[in-house]
Amino acid sequence: MSTAPPTSTNEPLSNTLAPSTAATLTIRVIKSFEYRTSKNLILHNVDLTTTTVAQLRQSILEKVKVTSGFKPYQNVVFDTLKLYTKAHGAKTMNLIINMDHDEDWILNNDNDILAAKGIENETEISIFNRELYEAFKQHPDMKW
Repeated sequence: MSTAPPTSTNEPLSNTLAPSTAATLTIRVIKSFEYRTSKNLILHNVDLTTTTVAQLRQSILEKVKVTSGFKPYQNVVFDTLKLYTKAHGAKTMNLIINMDHDEDWILNNDNDILAAKGIENETEISIFNRELYEAFKQHPDMKW
């Protein structure tokens, strides 16, 4: 017999609890694909209805420069953003980056508004060097 309290199927999902004007995003800052070197950066109160891809990238780069623990990441040129997963969505089998759907999930247009690209509260976004990513896609070997 289970002692866990019953859960309501009518409870809202956590990604719908915060308004799109005050979203929380998890940024996966990827230094190395082969060694699976990444660190998460949490951004709070992001206005998805007005923030552009370029503004998000700039905000991430500024945080990486001043946040403790990111010193080893400061020598990487981070030039690309890509959707990793949305809250309550399926995750990829690759632990470092989602290598599917490049044409849809890479945020190429700096002028795009995040909400228009389907970004919502609790979305995970990867930031990385595009040249390193393309090389990794050609030879997706993991090193230890």
